[in-house]
Amino acid sequence: MTATAIQRVHGRRIWDSRGRPTVEVAVALAGGATGRAIAPAGASTGSGEAVDLRDGGAVFGGFDVTQAVAAVNGPIAAALAGTDSADQAGADARLIEADGTDNRARLGGNALVATSMAVAHAAGAAAGRPLWRYLAGNRGAVLPLPEIQILGGGAHAGRRVDIQDYMVIATGAADYAQALDWTAEVYRAAGALLAEQGRLQGVADEGGFWPAFDTNEEGLALLVRAIERAGLEPGAQMAISLDVAASEFGQNGRYRLAREDRDLDSDGLADLLVGWIERYPIVAIEDPLGEDDAKGMARFTAAVGDRVEIVGDDFLVTNAGRVAAAAGQGACNAVLIKPNQVGTLSEAKAAVDAARAAGFGAIVSARSGETEDVTIVHLAVGWGVPQLKVGSFTRSERMAKWNEGLRIAEALGGALPPSESFVWNRC
Repeated sequence: MTATAIQRVHGRRIWDSRGRPTVEVAVALAGGATGRAIAPAGASTGSGEAVDLRDGGAVFGGFDVTQAVAAVNGPIAAALAGTDSADQAGADARLIEADGTDNRARLGGNALVATSMAVAHAAGAAAGRPLWRYLAGNRGAVLPLPEIQILGGGAHAGRRVDIQDYMVIATGAADYAQALDWTAEVYRAAGALLAEQGRLQGVADEGGFWPAFDTNEEGLALLVRAIERAGLEPGAQMAISLDVAASEFGQNGRYRLAREDRDLDSDGLADLLVGWIERYPIVAIEDPLGEDDAKGMARFTAAVGDRVEIVGDDFLVTNAGRVAAAAGQGACNAVLIKPNQVGTLSEAKAAVDAARAAGFGAIVSARSGETEDVTIVHLAVGWGVPQLKVGSFTRSERMAKWNEGLRIAEALGGALPPSESFVWNRC
């Protein structure tokens, strides 16, 4: 048996940032190296995502994961016994075969993704390298540009506003550390402004402020004011990004903005967003239309895709085939990469490769239910993905990831991706 052969796979139940059970997997290799990873969980999910295996019933609101843990310690462990951890594609193929479903429902997407990530960590450890460097190989690596939530809404904040994430991107930052410095100031300014206005209701799932707005557009106006109060120039130094998450409030080309008591068709929602793009320094919009509204997504991309990143999340669910199809339809020009949407790292990497082939941008993303696991930071750096989204600039499950980026930045000299990496600068 080689030193990189998988000798033991062990799953356990731990807890995520919402106080819900999740799956942690530890992998031990014959040569003594180990790897460990934890499955995240989303609140706003696409219908095409890999399915988490949950116990159901009354315990922990049905969110327990004893069946998923049993899957790790039973059929998954058996499937990977003796497999070479250095062959990530081979290990992931065994996981997919052991599950045997299109949506990972039998063994659970949560069990598979934690195992797949743990295998990668173990292989990196066996090679004597951190995961990001192991994945990068001989290719030069740069830090991804942070995309950071300031205000939370939608499914992450009791739907107090319809838009799910109001984020900022330090487009003018010289390096990774400066991007975080600037964002910290904007976050602090936004909280002060909300408090002054009596509109601060708390903190949402991903750490952003939970605002009490009368309209969705008020969030954009507040972000501009917060950027200015932080001493930064909107658009030149700090820009705005939105996650509309339109599938959460729309179906069959019809959209209900509950905050404003408005019903819109596909073109009406697109017109609303185009108007915002004209008035605010918006450089990226995620899921502007619903996952079932491909024609609307294509029309929106045709209208503003030459100056704004149109990011597919629920629409593409980290699926290489969907990325290729969207490129053929002219829908989107960027993809959000969430490994737990597909179940294995190999499938997530295939979506990154499909994005590159299509000329799309890519963003590696966390989920609303997170832990101290920092794997996604290593994936973004190791795969050369130019952007990273992990939530807000508060709460330890978020800061663990931003801080891991700072450690990697020291090793890399803090370099950010070249400007041509971003759709809004390429066009």
